[in-house]
Amino acid sequence: MARRTKAPPRLELDDRPNPWLRALGLCAVVLVGAWLGLLIVGSVRVPVGPMDTTMTLRPSLTGGTKINVSPLGALELDSHTAPVRLDVNVDQLDPARSQALVDRPERLSGLQDEVAEDVGSGTLDLAVRSGVAVVTGATALGLAVYRRPRRALTAGGLALALLAVSGGTAYATWNPKSVLEPRFSGLLTSAPSLVGNARSIVTEFDVYQKELARLVTNVTKLYDATSTLPAYAPDPSTIRVLHVSDIHLNPASWKIIASLVEQYDVNVIVDSGDTMDHGTAAENGFLDPVEDLGAPYVWVRGNHDSRGTQRYLEGLKNVHVLDDGRAKTVAGLRLAGVGDPQYTPDRSAKPGADATQELAGARLASALRDQRAAGTPVDVALVHEPSAARETDGEAPLVLCGHLHHQETEVLRHGTRLRVEGSTGGSGLRAIEGEHPDPIEASILYFDRDTRRLQAWDEIRLGGLGLTTAEVSRHLPEENRPGATPSPSTRP
Repeated sequence: MARRTKAPPRLELDDRPNPWLRALGLCAVVLVGAWLGLLIVGSVRVPVGPMDTTMTLRPSLTGGTKINVSPLGALELDSHTAPVRLDVNVDQLDPARSQALVDRPERLSGLQDEVAEDVGSGTLDLAVRSGVAVVTGATALGLAVYRRPRRALTAGGLALALLAVSGGTAYATWNPKSVLEPRFSGLLTSAPSLVGNARSIVTEFDVYQKELARLVTNVTKLYDATSTLPAYAPDPSTIRVLHVSDIHLNPASWKIIASLVEQYDVNVIVDSGDTMDHGTAAENGFLDPVEDLGAPYVWVRGNHDSRGTQRYLEGLKNVHVLDDGRAKTVAGLRLAGVGDPQYTPDRSAKPGADATQELAGARLASALRDQRAAGTPVDVALVHEPSAARETDGEAPLVLCGHLHHQETEVLRHGTRLRVEGSTGGSGLRAIEGEHPDPIEASILYFDRDTRRLQAWDEIRLGGLGLTTAEVSRHLPEENRPGATPSPSTRP
């Protein structure tokens, strides 16, 4: 009988994928499925007062809330930090509910509470619908990819856990005070009314929902009246200063400045220099529109402005030139400044430039101390370059400058707030030298009429040459936020 030989053992290769790759693939399925679920069904239609709105959760790296008020623009708030963003789209005004408000205007007084209740109800509905959306999307995609019910259910469970973690993070980082510093994008003429008044936002601030209600209420009145934004209503207890800088011979700047003066009912315009490009006598005619801008014009010399430029401006009506630390009271504010010690229209760098700037700033600081000793402290100091501005730290509550062609704000070591303005001329002809055109920037500063202290400021940013975008960002000093202890006034 033949002897059966034992076959040698077969070597089998493990064809199972790497567990890390399997986990990575599952995460991709969960994320894509959850995103698709939110995209398809993760939104709710909510009647908010007389408006029909759509609320949606969207994946996001930074979180926050975006309120779209078409065709007026969008209001963005840093309301929370989480991988989801809340989008609120104001779709249309309901004619029947709007007419009811017109017929019974007394209902407007209770509209904010009604809107707040509508928003709360819509948010709860959105949370439930979003949970169903992400679980359904991740489960469906998991079933399509793995063709195993257990793996698909795992994907759905992970998606639900991801949404729960995102919601918990949003709740933990929720910042209702973000409404104090909104970013509004849209038509420049629309911005002031939707951003609101600096003082009223401080005194009327309650919670995020009520601020959203106020926004919707204002839009309702807007549509009911003329379908155009109402005129900006400034608070009579504030002094409004328009800060411009580095116009660099751009004639379009005068129209923009005049528009801002009218829109914000500006009391005084402050220009921190480089209005010209070369400072030649041939350029002087460019300055003539300053007389007709509708507000007093306070100016200091920049490094592109010559002494001849300064003398020409001194001869124009409605213009106040600051130099050598001399102080003037304009529109209720005490201002003092010094012209740039350098004249470099060719953009050359002279040896010892920094020391020259610091010396000019030191002279201004000395003049500010003399003013305070005389019982007439200065409210706002004005120079062109930041290096000179820093020398005034502790001698004035606020110092304004330009030169850098972008906006910055900093509180210096001894308490002086330094505000650097961007280029209100979009850097003039230099705007076309780079890859992208420079934006046109200016700011509206709000001062308390009694204390002369800065209450808030709006940074205004317009798209560069050939662009039509506009953004207004509201900012408050830390001591002026709700609940903060006001800083003591330096006035006697």
